[in-house]
Amino acid sequence: MRPLVVQGQPKSSRSKLARMGWNSLIVAAMIGIPLLLVFGMELIGRGTVHETWTWLTANWKLFGLNALIVFLVFALIYCMIGSLVLSAGMSALLLSLVSLISYFKVKLIGEPFFPWDIFLNKESMNILPLVTTRTALVRIGLVFAVVAVIFLFRLWVPRLSLRPATRVVLGALCVFALYSFGVRAPWTGTLLDRAGVNEIVWNQQENYGTNGLSLAFTMNVKNTIVPKPPGYSEPTMASLAESLNEMVGTSTANAASGVKPNVIFIMNEAFWDPTLLPNVTFSEDPVPTVHRLQQESTSGYLLSPQFGGGTSNVEFEVLTGQSMSFLPAGSVPYQQYISKPIPSMASYFKGLGYKSAAIHSYEGWFWNREAVYKHMGFDSFLSKDGFRNPEYRGDFIADDEVSKSIIKEVEANDNPTFIYAVTMQNHGPYDDHRYGSDNPIKVQGALDDTARDTLETYVHGARDADRSLQLLIDHFDQSGEPTVIVFYGDHLPMLGYDYDVYVQSGFIPTAKSDQWSLEELKRMHSVPFVMWSNFDLPKEQVPVLSNSFLSAYVLDRLQMEKPAALAYNAELSKKTPGLLRNLVIDSDGQMFTSVPASAAADVEKYRELQYDEMFGKQYLSKYTGAPSAAAAAPEGGGAGPGAGGH
Repeated sequence: MRPLVVQGQPKSSRSKLARMGWNSLIVAAMIGIPLLLVFGMELIGRGTVHETWTWLTANWKLFGLNALIVFLVFALIYCMIGSLVLSAGMSALLLSLVSLISYFKVKLIGEPFFPWDIFLNKESMNILPLVTTRTALVRIGLVFAVVAVIFLFRLWVPRLSLRPATRVVLGALCVFALYSFGVRAPWTGTLLDRAGVNEIVWNQQENYGTNGLSLAFTMNVKNTIVPKPPGYSEPTMASLAESLNEMVGTSTANAASGVKPNVIFIMNEAFWDPTLLPNVTFSEDPVPTVHRLQQESTSGYLLSPQFGGGTSNVEFEVLTGQSMSFLPAGSVPYQQYISKPIPSMASYFKGLGYKSAAIHSYEGWFWNREAVYKHMGFDSFLSKDGFRNPEYRGDFIADDEVSKSIIKEVEANDNPTFIYAVTMQNHGPYDDHRYGSDNPIKVQGALDDTARDTLETYVHGARDADRSLQLLIDHFDQSGEPTVIVFYGDHLPMLGYDYDVYVQSGFIPTAKSDQWSLEELKRMHSVPFVMWSNFDLPKEQVPVLSNSFLSAYVLDRLQMEKPAALAYNAELSKKTPGLLRNLVIDSDGQMFTSVPASAAADVEKYRELQYDEMFGKQYLSKYTGAPSAAAAAPEGGGAGPGAGGH
């Protein structure tokens, strides 16, 4: 059977020698193009030919596996399009885009491109303002120029199409093989093991750097499904529920009675204390309100699962009490997992007779918040469209406008109010001179001009955030209505490519995160939080606390009864207050790369609780007598696109 048809030439003119020549060309292309594509993809990510060649020669088996996966993609496209050159061009375009996206994600927030990033829809467009520097545009331009040249070859090279039967068979084999790699079927698992593949799930930047983009991306496909913990079962959850009922009973006995205060959580975009940077000074204190509250009130540091982005993952931890540590690295629960009612702080306070309101000064669709807040049980959601003639600072609604909206929401309710507010003003990047060239706070120290400009822009926004907090304090100090405010940032700001400001100032020694010590890793994930109230609350300094434990901690401070799952969080946080995927901190402040044996059983119970609530049978609600997620946030109620002033 002849494998191809050279269109545009009469059969009578084709000699056997010519057919053999075209066959040789197509075979050579099917072998050579994947090898070149893998080299090009790695070159985009690694930056230099030397680094790419060093990786290739030291890991030739891994290079071969990457080439095999790229071959399967290229062959599948070839079977669908039917033209060798056009298929090569389409493959180069697709894989180059994946490489560029991964490259910029690593540069900006230290995370590569994951399979689930494909489903971020409009959220992915948020990266565009971050890649408009001259260097970035040159890199993008070169890639597209190479792709264009490939397409131009179609003017001189025949179509070289496979026969229909061959296309069907080869295409089916490619789909089967790609699926097998994605789910790690036994035969692909054996192949990976023989090649010495080491999947580094806890450090995805190192995983991609070691194994190569194509292979690491494909191995992550299976992580879109969260596996059931080995010990998860109804009897196990029933036994755990029994102990949790005792915890809740103690909590109820100790709970304070009387007035229910307004509870306001403010997650300020990228808020952090820039005065923590060494070798840098400021012409005035950029965050005096936060510094004062650190002396006068309960305060401390939250261990964020994110750096530079991924705000919704921090929301997820705080609002649900669940941990990103048990989910695939780089996943986005708001996009991937929350498609039905789920217990949250909103539904908890709603059950106590509160009005639960969400406020965010950006688009309501971003991170799927309109749907997720509904599933969480919020009564209303005020997003960007609901703000009336707001003041803008730079490209985003000012933090002061969020504070004013909080005040307005509380004053409009007869019942006490729970508010979860998210700001947007100080969102990166910070190289845009959004406030003009005359920054009120000048920065001096070991920074070049670009880094200094970036930091001064960020500091301007941090100052405004601090002032917006003081605006709220002034109002509720005068109103007398019992109110507690919890103020914190979602993650450290992305201050330039490759952690530029942090490295230049000496906050961290290198831009290579896989070389950071545990102390440096902790430093890059610790954000300050402060609490304020207009009634007496005991003061406490908190050295470290994961975001997933914050809600339980606040309820403890307020002496309010905790739901069963949060009661467990409160107890676990006393043993392991810091819990990230690759950093665990115990009550003595000792740091570990993984859960120590002394806490392994307790953390595994936490994992089982989370699985039960998100993916399992919700046995916990059955045995604790707590309302189920569906009851806590009934379908058809809560926030939606038209709620909260939309």
